[in-house]
Amino acid sequence: MPTYNAHLPITPLRLTAPVVLAIAAVLAGCASAPATAPFAYSVPAQPEGSSGYTEKPGWATEKFAVAAANPLATDAGYQILKAGGSAVDAAIAVQMVLTLVEPQSSGIGGGAFLLHSSGKAVQAYDGRETAPAAADEKLFLGADGKPIPLIDGVVGGRSVGVPGIVRMLELAHKEHGKLPWATLFQPAITLAEGGFKVSARLHTLVKADAHLKKDPVAAAYFYKPDGDARDVGFNLRNAELAAVLRRIATEGSKALHEGEIAQAIVDKVQKHPTNPGKLSMADLASYQPKKREALCHDYQVQTKDFRVCGFPPPSSGAIAIGQILGILKNTDAAAKPLQDGLPSADWLHLYTEAARLAFADRAKYVADPDFVQPPGGSWTSLLAPAYLAERAKLIGAQSLKVAQPGNPGAVKISYAPMPDQPEYGTSHISIVDAYGNAVAMTTTIEDAFGARQMVKGFLLNNELTDFSFAPTDAQGQPIANRVQPGKRPRSSMAPTLVFDKTTGELLMSGGSPGGAAIIHYTAKTLYGVFNWGLMPQQAINLPNFGSMNGPTLLEEKRFPPATVEALRARGAEVREQAMTSGLQAITRGNAHGKKLWMGGADPRREGVVMGD
Repeated sequence: MPTYNAHLPITPLRLTAPVVLAIAAVLAGCASAPATAPFAYSVPAQPEGSSGYTEKPGWATEKFAVAAANPLATDAGYQILKAGGSAVDAAIAVQMVLTLVEPQSSGIGGGAFLLHSSGKAVQAYDGRETAPAAADEKLFLGADGKPIPLIDGVVGGRSVGVPGIVRMLELAHKEHGKLPWATLFQPAITLAEGGFKVSARLHTLVKADAHLKKDPVAAAYFYKPDGDARDVGFNLRNAELAAVLRRIATEGSKALHEGEIAQAIVDKVQKHPTNPGKLSMADLASYQPKKREALCHDYQVQTKDFRVCGFPPPSSGAIAIGQILGILKNTDAAAKPLQDGLPSADWLHLYTEAARLAFADRAKYVADPDFVQPPGGSWTSLLAPAYLAERAKLIGAQSLKVAQPGNPGAVKISYAPMPDQPEYGTSHISIVDAYGNAVAMTTTIEDAFGARQMVKGFLLNNELTDFSFAPTDAQGQPIANRVQPGKRPRSSMAPTLVFDKTTGELLMSGGSPGGAAIIHYTAKTLYGVFNWGLMPQQAINLPNFGSMNGPTLLEEKRFPPATVEALRARGAEVREQAMTSGLQAITRGNAHGKKLWMGGADPRREGVVMGD
């Protein structure tokens, strides 16, 4: 395969000096062999990450690579891979460190979707949270029968779903782990006991949050006695989390889902003074992760055939991305290259119209597949080439503004579209190991700092607010993604693995945080790499954009005024705003006749890529 589709008629790639140096180092054979001695975690230097925009060079490695949202987390995964661990082993170590150093985004109190490739098969591990058995569709309705304000649902016990990530990772480790389970917790335990330096990003988010300090436990941990956020560089220790991780390392997921720790979670939820929830000990004990069939579809760029694999429902990410890419193929988007390094107004018009059509279908159809039927009897009906070709015909010179859902199946589904609700939070991890395995895992506690409830050193999720607060529309038609006991809320998380369809070779592991905008961030990176021939770092660096079937959203201060005005002239309502993605991507390419892994991390966050 030519490096990053260099065969396409586009501007030649420009490698930054650090990438050229990285490639040269790899070619010089700097990689060292995996250690054979027992794993011993070494605490790295702790750089202070930025909460703004910091240019990243891109990375090149030969044997393995790990990309995560915080340098300490990336380093933990790197040390596990260097010790001979698998991609799943490294993902576990990364996640446990993220629980400590990036608590606003993910942790053992939340859930995740993990996509795994062994080189022969792709597996989808569902660790999504579930609604408690006592929850029903009235969970987020007030005394007047109307949906309560979003933030009233988020903060407290009401929004807490049954956490699933530890049980899911345990299952994946049983099937794909190489190092002992307990070994993978060493980095997080060491850092929790010894402390880590508060980063600029964590400080900024703690300082800006209006609800975190309402929880006395969180207030004592994240804030100084005078009520201000812990200073950047402050060495923050978390002995309680270290103790919990030691127990999970020794006892497995049972330590979190049964006994003392589980009781502490339940008490925190049920005894919240103003907004109690319904989570029970039985809910925690009975939680089971699920193995689902990965949702894969073909994607062709000129003469090159790709196989794009993502996560099926309850995630909407893979379907929406597949629809956007498939609809764009039925337009002249391919004839619109980057202009001065940026997407043109003409291309953005086509993209945002395709996005409106995809989000219209998402709002009507996508929910937990154990509770709703897919249109046409299969989720692939939403990706059928003939259906997407029909949808593409709705795109004209002027914006649709708000698109209507289509009818992809012969049998119509009688669900009402879900009203728009904000989604937040999340972190993404991409890993390739030395054995031919790859992981793309997107992990979350939903909103920043979740439900703002801290228990034994970790935060609880507010995942239930990903359900529709309204169970029906005004006519009483049920909404597919309404609250039901034991149900998993719809997600936008989009861990993605891309393969060469002809040879089966892995070409990319990628994904992003960002709520519903995850779909756009990930689609942008896929399009940039495979259609515009960009290096992963270049694709990640591109300005963000999208539409959730409403206004056209553009990352503020990243597009020229002429682009904004051209979109408005087509009838779109354009909003320029912060669009803080957290993209991580690792792609496969050639340099000087040698196969290399090329890594990219989002300049909008603290992430880095490491590997040998």
